[in-house]
Amino acid sequence: MWISQPIRDDSLQLTHPLFLFASPFSTATVAMAQALLTTPSRPLPTIAAAAVAAPTRHSNFVSFRRTTISPQVTGLRITCLRIGGVEIPNKKRVEVALQYIHGIGRTRSKQILNDLGFENKLTDSLSEDEIIALRDEVNKYTIEGDLRRFNALAIKRLKDIQCYRGRRHIMGLPCRGQRTKNNTRTLKGRRVAIAAKKKAPKK
Repeated sequence: MWISQPIRDDSLQLTHPLFLFASPFSTATVAMAQALLTTPSRPLPTIAAAAVAAPTRHSNFVSFRRTTISPQVTGLRITCLRIGGVEIPNKKRVEVALQYIHGIGRTRSKQILNDLGFENKLTDSLSEDEIIALRDEVNKYTIEGDLRRFNALAIKRLKDIQCYRGRRHIMGLPCRGQRTKNNTRTLKGRRVAIAAKKKAPKK
């Protein structure tokens, strides 16, 4: 909607959020503007500055346009399934998706599907009853936080009794007989360069 009114009188000014700046108007113009403002209309959005176009000035006219922005509401989309306290992906087979849970590997995921009699299909194609049955079956195993705490306590016990395996854990070295001259970078970490000693000059 375009509204254009000539500027005639400098004694009156109209200030309103619709007007981006105060401009002098005549008495008839003020009355007409007040009548327009009292008529019921849809409220402006909170981003009124972006919804109202910049006014254009001419020699005797001030023009502006009132536009409204319709909000775009998008629906919620489920992108993952939560089983055993872990969000597993939707676009993978159940056998592969279950391996995202700490404590479940390929063998155990196959065993779970065999026990339930499920087909190895995509996770997002599971029904609600199948999801509930899958959660109950996964909860029978020691997974995630419980498994991590169990392993941490077992290693702490070895360290406390100062056995061979415990001392190897303390030193950060493998405890199953692997060689440590060349490999074991997983436990040792990345190689640290050692500066070579300067040779003494020959006389």
